[in-house]
Amino acid sequence: MKHLVTAPHDLIADITLPSSKSISNRVLITNILSRQPREIENISVCDDTHVMISALTRNEHEIDVKGAGTAMRFLTAYLSCKPGKWTLTGTERMKNRPIKLLVNALRSVGARIEYLEKEGFPPLRIAGHTLSGGEVVLDGSVSSQYISAMLLVAPIMVNGLRLHLKGEIISKPYINLTIKLMRKYGVIVYEEGQTFAVPPQQYSCMDDFTVESDWSAASYWYEMVALSRDENAEVRLSGLQQDSLQGDSEIVRIFEGLGVNTTFTPTGVTLSKCKPTLRKPVIYDFITMPDMAQTVAVTCCMLDIPFIFNGVQSLRIKETDRLEALKNELAKLGFPLLIHDDRILEWRGDRCEADANPLINTYEDHRMALSFAPVTLRLQEGIRIADPEVVSKSYPNFWDDLQQAGFQIETLE
Repeated sequence: MKHLVTAPHDLIADITLPSSKSISNRVLITNILSRQPREIENISVCDDTHVMISALTRNEHEIDVKGAGTAMRFLTAYLSCKPGKWTLTGTERMKNRPIKLLVNALRSVGARIEYLEKEGFPPLRIAGHTLSGGEVVLDGSVSSQYISAMLLVAPIMVNGLRLHLKGEIISKPYINLTIKLMRKYGVIVYEEGQTFAVPPQQYSCMDDFTVESDWSAASYWYEMVALSRDENAEVRLSGLQQDSLQGDSEIVRIFEGLGVNTTFTPTGVTLSKCKPTLRKPVIYDFITMPDMAQTVAVTCCMLDIPFIFNGVQSLRIKETDRLEALKNELAKLGFPLLIHDDRILEWRGDRCEADANPLINTYEDHRMALSFAPVTLRLQEGIRIADPEVVSKSYPNFWDDLQQAGFQIETLE
């Protein structure tokens, strides 16, 4: 299936954003490990969170996380501590996403985990039991989800956990998010440089927890306002907080440079046009928020703003190889990207021959569909998006929200 997306002349919209899956997936773990689990309000309804809820509530011993990378990492740690025998698997792409560093770290504190197919990759067989804990050294430059997975189960280890991170830490705001949520559930976490110490203790929470809206989902509306030719464009997004726990709230500052003003209101934010301030080429390090690299790269190309993006090495091991996917699909629109040392993405402002009627492949990656759909605002003939259903991974109502905002969406076979 394909969608042909055509943009409206004017961009005026009121959008209820999905809740944060990053917060939802973490708080599901802290809540179930709590002495008195509480009600979680505004929980995410995306595919990734459905997988987590199913795994944590149904007590099935064979769990298919499909394409949910966060669920694979978090459940590997959680099930290692939960008495029983468990099998954890996923899609073919998931079976090619490395998990060896996390498995080795868990084994070092007593976990019993076997690989069922390729060494270092899912599927996994886990014999869950109480972990001893202790000292662990983990490479911080590969995936923050490994670190978060270890931290989330650290309080229930017999000796707690002292986690030393070596190298450059990527996506650190997600680690900070994990620690903030653990503290909201009454857990003490000590931080000293790149070392985190979690004594053995009990999760607890006295109040119900409300999940805030997703800043990652908001980024696509920022992109739309940036790309809209309507100087009076205005998009109101509900549920976003100025003091957000989410690192992706940094898009407020990034998109101000790309011509989008943010006004915080009691219920969320209002986006409008402003004068772009970023110098060309845009040089930005995405080491703390790699999931936003696709959105900003597509936006810059469509605004004819050359860029050099550092710190994007983790994009190689996401739902797809996002560096190659961006290079392939932006070339269809006439933008030749360069990849240097697997960690730098560059567009020098030159052009290549664009496809006459481009079809954007999404590679089973929700962020490819979400970040490329807004380019229709710069293409009179619209843009075709392959496998549009992939957005259900994080933003199930995206196409409905676009139609609500006046976009036309035609389904093609």
